[in-house]
Amino acid sequence: MQLKRVVVTGIGALTPLGNNVQDYWGGLLNGVSGADAITLFDASKFKTRFACELKGFDPLQYLDRKEARKVDRYTQIAVAASDEAVRDAAIDKETVNPDRVGVVFASGIGGLISFQDEVIGFAKGDGTPRFNPFFIPKMILDIAAGHISMRHGFRGPNFAVTSACASSTNAIMEAFNLIRLGMADIIISGGSEAVISEAGVGGFNAMKALSERNDDPKTASRPYDKDRDGFVMGEAAGVLVLEDLEHARARGAKIYCEVIGCGATADAYHLTAPHPEGLGAKNVMMAALRDANMKPEEIDYINTHGTSTPLGDVAEIKAIVDVFGDRAFGLNISSTKSMTGHCLGAAGVIEAIACVMSVVEDKIPPTINHFTDDEELDPQLNFTFGKSQQKTVRAALSNTFGFGGHNACVIVKKYEA
Repeated sequence: MQLKRVVVTGIGALTPLGNNVQDYWGGLLNGVSGADAITLFDASKFKTRFACELKGFDPLQYLDRKEARKVDRYTQIAVAASDEAVRDAAIDKETVNPDRVGVVFASGIGGLISFQDEVIGFAKGDGTPRFNPFFIPKMILDIAAGHISMRHGFRGPNFAVTSACASSTNAIMEAFNLIRLGMADIIISGGSEAVISEAGVGGFNAMKALSERNDDPKTASRPYDKDRDGFVMGEAAGVLVLEDLEHARARGAKIYCEVIGCGATADAYHLTAPHPEGLGAKNVMMAALRDANMKPEEIDYINTHGTSTPLGDVAEIKAIVDVFGDRAFGLNISSTKSMTGHCLGAAGVIEAIACVMSVVEDKIPPTINHFTDDEELDPQLNFTFGKSQQKTVRAALSNTFGFGGHNACVIVKKYEA
């Protein structure tokens, strides 16, 4: 069968740099750090006392008080991002078939805050089981997808995917495949994560995964810097509206770019550490290039997973050099996690949005917080250190990797009629 072409017609985002796409993209281009002291709970006794929180988020701007109390924070921000994206895509319920509009939405962890609070409440009681009747619906990973569909009346395919920090890239991939196979006209795709809490920070601290640079939070996320000491936790929600090209044309939709290929692989190596030679990362980029029918020299920008961890950054760069060869030294690389922190299950989609905007505006967001070269990383590579760069971006690739060895990759390119 002839696969359909898939384009992006709407975007929505809430990130530590701003609660809409415009503020998020502006923050990236200006090299703004979203890190600061934790305000969502008392972190004074924790090894890590800072994170990349949302700034000024008020769920009552999007939900009435009664509804807001029924959903976890990760769903609140998912709904907010979906509102922006659906509005941006100008989806008119009178002119689209709601049975052909779906939602594929991800989270790596889901309603951890609700789970934590309910268990703490029970533990502090007398043993009598008094749980919020919305405890389970608030916690489960699929509920954000359900709320988005109910809010907008979309009755097409609806489900969640989870692959740790690759989750929302896998959601984009599933949406892409549903549309190009003709199973839907439009899919609201993306993910959200909100786990800056005692359980979230404490759990990652116990794994020694987080930076402990409490004296200087804004420079703590240091991808590719010799002195990086772990990632900075972030929270975010992002949405891409993916649409069948012919359907988008027929309704006169604005088209940002085309989604051209994707890939998914496994390291099959270790619970949390990447393959030391970046084997899974190498395979996933090669798979995405094959799917897109593209050559390495056609990629101009890679938004890396680049978490600011000692092992992960080196393994990914090894994989890029293996896949792209000489082309690796002619393209731009950057880790926007240096500014947003690591937003876990939402990382993939907000970084895919950065790739979309790079393709649209021909601008590369920087990797900030670089102070000392790492001798394991070739200095001839263009890590876009310090400030954004103007450059024609024909196509951009976004990498995401998750605990369990999950790897996912998506490629977007300039739209050509």
